[in-house]
Amino acid sequence: MDRKLVKRRDQYRWLVERTGRMLVDGLIFASERLIDEMDDMVARQVSNVACLPGIVGYSYAMPDAHWGYGFCIGGVAAFDPDKGGIISAGGVGFDIACGVRTVHTGLKEKDFLPHRERIADALFRNIPAGVGSTGKISLSIPELDEVLVGGAVWAVEQGFGVPEDLRFIESGGRVAGADPSKVSDQAKKRQLEEMGTLGSGNHYLEIQKVAEIYDSKTAKAFGLEVGDIKISIHCGSRGLGHQIGTDYLKKMTLAAREAGIDLAERELACAPLRSEVGRSYLGAMRSGINCALANRQILMHLVREVFERELPGVAIRPLYDVSHNTCQEEEQEVAGRRCRLFVHRKGATRAWGLGHPDLPAEYRPVGQPVLIGGTMGTASYILVGTPQAESLSLSSSCHGAGRQISRTAATKQWHGKGIMENLHKRGILIRSRSMRGLAEEAPDAYKDVSEVVEVSDKAGLAAKVAKLVPLVCIKG
Repeated sequence: MDRKLVKRRDQYRWLVERTGRMLVDGLIFASERLIDEMDDMVARQVSNVACLPGIVGYSYAMPDAHWGYGFCIGGVAAFDPDKGGIISAGGVGFDIACGVRTVHTGLKEKDFLPHRERIADALFRNIPAGVGSTGKISLSIPELDEVLVGGAVWAVEQGFGVPEDLRFIESGGRVAGADPSKVSDQAKKRQLEEMGTLGSGNHYLEIQKVAEIYDSKTAKAFGLEVGDIKISIHCGSRGLGHQIGTDYLKKMTLAAREAGIDLAERELACAPLRSEVGRSYLGAMRSGINCALANRQILMHLVREVFERELPGVAIRPLYDVSHNTCQEEEQEVAGRRCRLFVHRKGATRAWGLGHPDLPAEYRPVGQPVLIGGTMGTASYILVGTPQAESLSLSSSCHGAGRQISRTAATKQWHGKGIMENLHKRGILIRSRSMRGLAEEAPDAYKDVSEVVEVSDKAGLAAKVAKLVPLVCIKG
């Protein structure tokens, strides 16, 4: 990034100063290395978001920020409905409620490794993955409407899990206010056979071992010890979420024009929160959130089934599930005033500090697990929300490594077979249905996740708890 676009505020914060039509300053969290690696478009997109009506605080970018549609990926912004605040589909992202669920297995590395090949093959057979993948569940539209209202609660009621699972899912596994009538038939049809599927792109199911512990007290509360085997599932709302985003971008383009909103760029199409389009999108987006929560619940159930067959007695249970493409109505403190705001997090994770009432009782003394996914060949991390994150970043943290090379460019530099072979030599088993997909997701196509996590920790957004390294990765 051209340093002329930002002004250094301290070691890990860079200001995009308010100019022109900007209503607030922009704030980017990054080290010197990460700010230099960021494209100039990150600063420009942060500036453009700062021009949207009703924005409060700052227009933020997390350490893993890179270009996205409308908002940068890693972008965070809050809007006050009492000040004409808006909602933007581009501020949520097309894969609504894409997120990570990490689960316990109760296994240690020494217990798992003798069975690794067999478990990898069994998961690959039983977890539908890839472009256009369909699952074992086929729903009618009325049945899908029940999913969109019920989320993971619906999944458990259908036998895909147990009620105890729901305590360890953000929002208890279901967000209120979902309105399936605001979701198009086309979006619903795309999802009828996609429940319980992993999808493609950067989505994965990964078996990991806990390699390092940084905070023993919090690790104990989360149930983490060195050598533990955990499983992380990264996916979202599949075709339904993407179609909701497509449908409402068109509607928001008209709604913004009718509301007299002068957009800095067309991709920032939005609607006033209190408009008909704004309320409709909220109902549709919340339906997408519930779809994603149900999807990850079903996938965890499929993992349970595999382990019950292959390693009887292994108890699969969730550590936590958190989304990173949402807009949530939250109470936040901005400039000393507590208010209800609509917080957009696009490629950013909510990170509640200790004592928050939405957390399971086991986690309230320490804070919310913040799940940071790596790439096929790099570490993932578990962090914990900090009390100061509310004032620093609207209780938000990074969500992963963040791309630094486009998928098209990646396929010109790497080949899937070579990536698979190299990772195998490092003790990481890859199971994928697409060699091109592996090339697109080459580890070196992403930023250094350890650097991203270090900035999040040092800046106070979320504190490091544990490092996890991959042993098996299932890709689409």
